[in-house]
Amino acid sequence: MAKIRIPPVLRASVGGEREVVADGASVGEVLRSLATEHPETKGQLFGADGDLNRYVNVYLNDEDVRVLDGLETPVGEGDSLVILPAMAGGSR
Repeated sequence: MAKIRIPPVLRASVGGEREVVADGASVGEVLRSLATEHPETKGQLFGADGDLNRYVNVYLNDEDVRVLDGLETPVGEGDSLVILPAMAGGSR
């Protein structure tokens, strides 16, 4: 099982938890397992095409999965995923 650190903006979707565990051999499987267990996260994590939403960053043990193998990146026992929604905005 992999640990997934949940950002504050998604915590309401996982019952207020800061961290959850999920099964899967790849980043995609782990995140889909999370979405199955907590359906409100699915639309926040994935687009209609099944890929990560462009404003969601996922790190596996401090490495951005987009520079690894994306959703196909292997996940081992005891690995840690961090979900970080991109922040935008500000004033002119």
